[in-house]
Amino acid sequence: MGTLIYGFTVSADGYIADAQGSIDWSEPSDELHQYWNDFERETALSLYGRRLYELMSAYWPTADQDPDAGPITTDFAQVWRDMPKVVFSNTLESVDWNSRLERGDPVEVVTKLKAETDGQMEVAGATLAAPIIRAGLVDEFRLVVAPTAVGGGLPFFPSLPSWISLRLVENRTFPGGIVLLRYEVQGD
Repeated sequence: MGTLIYGFTVSADGYIADAQGSIDWSEPSDELHQYWNDFERETALSLYGRRLYELMSAYWPTADQDPDAGPITTDFAQVWRDMPKVVFSNTLESVDWNSRLERGDPVEVVTKLKAETDGQMEVAGATLAAPIIRAGLVDEFRLVVAPTAVGGGLPFFPSLPSWISLRLVENRTFPGGIVLLRYEVQGD
């Protein structure tokens, strides 16, 4: 059975994007970028919502062809293209780069995918993650807290029907005062 992880860089006040949808405040250091590269390399399956997939697919498929791309960017581009992805969308006609399109209910589909997948899975995108978190399907949360308060926007956590008890399994500091907080969901 797969382990489902939801992780993002978040502002100190808990948002993954500001009120205008910008994530410019969350530019990773090389060390943090390498952390995410290594995380993605170990991911057996990534689950994307339409918006984040469109954002990622607009840049990463060809990012390594930029003559100014450094080794970390080049590495991530290759990892991202090769990683199996399921993209949830009712409006996209097709997806590329080792992706398949899914129009089914995310909770039902993710329940099935967790049972069929060995290893680490990730849910990428707060909108897609919301019903999956509420259904109790996320096993681990990775919050990379940036020392910036944005005052509003798209929250990391959706509104919840009840508390989620978490156990800290790792914390790590990156350059610029960024802190990784890695939590496992505690069972009943």
